[in-house]
Amino acid sequence: MKEKPTAGAGGAGEDKGAPAKKAPAGPAKATAARKTSPGKKTSPEKKTPAGKKAAAGKKTAPAAKKTAPAGKKAPAKKTAPVRKAPAAKKPLVAPKKATASVRAAPAKTVVGPAGDESRTALVRRARRINRELAEVFPYAHPELDFENPFQLVVATVLSAQTTDLRVNQTTPALFAKYPTPEDLAAANPEEVEEILRPTGFFRAKTRSVMGLSKALVEDFGGEVPGRLEDLVKLPGVGRKTAFVVLGNAFGRPGITVDTHFQRLVRRWRWTEETDPDKIEAAVGALFPKSDWTDLSHHVIWHGRRICHARKPACGACPIAPLCPAYGEGETDPEKAKKLLKYEKGGLPGQRLKPPQAYLDAGGRPAPPLGAG
Repeated sequence: MKEKPTAGAGGAGEDKGAPAKKAPAGPAKATAARKTSPGKKTSPEKKTPAGKKAAAGKKTAPAAKKTAPAGKKAPAKKTAPVRKAPAAKKPLVAPKKATASVRAAPAKTVVGPAGDESRTALVRRARRINRELAEVFPYAHPELDFENPFQLVVATVLSAQTTDLRVNQTTPALFAKYPTPEDLAAANPEEVEEILRPTGFFRAKTRSVMGLSKALVEDFGGEVPGRLEDLVKLPGVGRKTAFVVLGNAFGRPGITVDTHFQRLVRRWRWTEETDPDKIEAAVGALFPKSDWTDLSHHVIWHGRRICHARKPACGACPIAPLCPAYGEGETDPEKAKKLLKYEKGGLPGQRLKPPQAYLDAGGRPAPPLGAG
């Protein structure tokens, strides 16, 4: 019904003359005046498509108003907790996994590296230190003179609470008189004590070396066993002594945790443990098993020559950039050089009969007992 007048209006619109303005315009204007003045009848016109839009606008306006307050209630206040949810990400999986992986292995829990050093960074730093020491001491070797496993196990037992040099100066007379386990097992204890007197604690050491000689004769046919579980059964032989024998007489990897080794690995923050067995496990986890024996030599040599207990020669240390404890000792290069010992300071080594590689590198053999 309404489309026809509009169509007629469209046809009349071609003339755009008075007829369109006279008949419809009069009432339209009147109605327009009436509708605009009260303001009540504007709404019916707006109920037309435009009115529907206006009504829709009015309806959406309160909706917008409703959403606005809802937005005001939930805006930043409700999003703030959502932003705190990332804060709740503090217990994320990554940190928990990192700590869990460290706790998984006993050796990893005691690593305590410098600052926030990761496990991977610690392993790399530890292995780099070993490589650097291998370049400084390419001729590193056990510093006890020996010609066979029996001499090595006896010399290692005697080295407790004394220096390898003192043992090397004492054992020539001992092995000249008692060359085999059978000979030492049947010896006169007083005569053995007199020979071992320079090593200190000579009575206890006499009992140990004679006891292990008897055990070798009775339980192992006079031969030194090549297994850890057998060696530690011998009187006076612990894990440290056993690993010295296994690594240097039988070529089986082992870590020798002596006083020098313990001191240095804690200074380097490879571990914070103080028990030798736990230190052995912690450090062993940082290196392949094939490196254990040479690693022991490198660390012990460095501890005897440069990284001393009381006055480390930090200013002359080849691994100073890798050491978290740098500065505990003398940092002045000239003063630090005066603290160096053995061949690096122009002094002889510990052995009377050192390996040829040591002599080729400029090392000097130690003097015999009583020579100065």
